[in-house]
Amino acid sequence: MILGLVALCAPLGDTCLSRGMTTLPAISLAHPLTLIAAVFTPWIALGIALLIGFFASYLTALSWADLTFVLPATAFGNVIVALFARFWLHEAISLERWAGIALITLGVGFVAQGPSLTERPADPLLEAGLAIDTSLHNISGIEVEQEVEPR
Repeated sequence: MILGLVALCAPLGDTCLSRGMTTLPAISLAHPLTLIAAVFTPWIALGIALLIGFFASYLTALSWADLTFVLPATAFGNVIVALFARFWLHEAISLERWAGIALITLGVGFVAQGPSLTERPADPLLEAGLAIDTSLHNISGIEVEQEVEPR
């Protein structure tokens, strides 16, 4: 479900941003107040909210899976963006772009076949029966002790 949110929130957010920006006159960085005002238009505010949802779900996915597994889910968002752009925003998409989208889809399929988490060797200190205690023994911040205790 989290990877579904990753793959869907970013394209929806980007599409809403594009939809909102096409209704506004061109914005220049020389006039930052117009950019700030744009943030409060409905389509752009919705796009920002969706992109915040993307970022939250992306961080969640990275907490339990490798970047090389999660990032292709965001790459699959390119496919969804193209579909939204074509059928919702009515943008023309060239044959070359459709071919690129097909390659992205194929690449995501290859990556999805692999493991989601890299197996790492056990910590040598734990194998030796030692653990590092990094707790603070002096709250004043003057002295921090690190002890190595046998288990």
